[in-house]
Amino acid sequence: MQSYFYRSNTKISQYPNMQKIALFRLQNQQITHPKFSKIKDVAAWQGATQAQDFTHAKWAIGLRLPGTTDADLEAAIDRAEIIRTHLLRPTWHFVAAEDARWMLRLSKPQILPVLFTMDKQIGLDEKIYQNALPILAKSLENGRQLTREELMLELQKHGIPTTNSTATHLMMRAELEEIVCNGVRRGKQFTYALLDERVPKTKILDRPEAIAELARRYFSSHAPATLQDFQWWSGLKMADARAGLQAAKPNLVSETIEKQVFWLPSHFQPKPAAPLSVHLLPAFDEFLVSYKNRTASLSSEKNAQIITGNGIFKPVVLVNGQVRGIWQRTFKKDKIVIEKTLFSDLDEAENAAFERSAAQFSDFVGMKIEQR
Repeated sequence: MQSYFYRSNTKISQYPNMQKIALFRLQNQQITHPKFSKIKDVAAWQGATQAQDFTHAKWAIGLRLPGTTDADLEAAIDRAEIIRTHLLRPTWHFVAAEDARWMLRLSKPQILPVLFTMDKQIGLDEKIYQNALPILAKSLENGRQLTREELMLELQKHGIPTTNSTATHLMMRAELEEIVCNGVRRGKQFTYALLDERVPKTKILDRPEAIAELARRYFSSHAPATLQDFQWWSGLKMADARAGLQAAKPNLVSETIEKQVFWLPSHFQPKPAAPLSVHLLPAFDEFLVSYKNRTASLSSEKNAQIITGNGIFKPVVLVNGQVRGIWQRTFKKDKIVIEKTLFSDLDEAENAAFERSAAQFSDFVGMKIEQR
């Protein structure tokens, strides 16, 4: 087999192997050479897109779909083309609506034990859940959409005490039981709706089928990646992650780089790398968060400046697939202020590329940018 990492017919050949991994990931993750035209297709391709920071998560999809605006993302969410729910590790993710049920069903067995352990600490037990879940479902019948606070008031009317911690667990359990999902935003407030009223019934995959499908999605959209990367991203037990990789192998090829085995689709064709690419990645972007080993793009000595001890992934400035620093955006009345903190200064060409990326973000949010 001809090595993908040594092909000489593209400009990628000038880069060291680990940097080629970063460049190939940029392509597969649709950050460069995007191939989709619909928001739901990007969401489906990615499998799941981490979305705990809602504003940044919308940009994560917009970045991969040039010409899309923040308003377009809001509309797609309101139409339930994509769903925001808890799954995988778990945390909030965007998924294509048709994938929501099988991914929730796959994630439930790995998330519930984590919830049960924490439930004991905050005074929740199975009896409370069995009393609360039907009330939550009844409260949302006939297209009614309520905020979490409004739903907690409904529970309190029935004698079920709630706190911020118990509210979080109650709603996550309602998601995992396929009762609720996100509704239409009410101003800046998030609402919940019945999943059955928002998302048509779809085929449910059995567990081996779901594991295989998740592996196929991951190694198509996030490659090159290792088994350990997939296990981290999916939250699956290692035995299940291995089974998923095994099921996906007929459509994958592997290469060993620096004693790590990387997998990528057998049909993958590297695109010519641009001489220079600069991207403003949102917080928690899949380009970093979805790998256990991130050294292809982020050096170990810079890791703590990008990923905090409590697992916060900062928005980063990416130059040719390498993290060069962080950026922050502050919303003002009539503009957005962007500030960047870099590991090293950008040269003239890199600054010009940064300006283009900032302009793309400006177009996405529909506001003027001021840089500092």
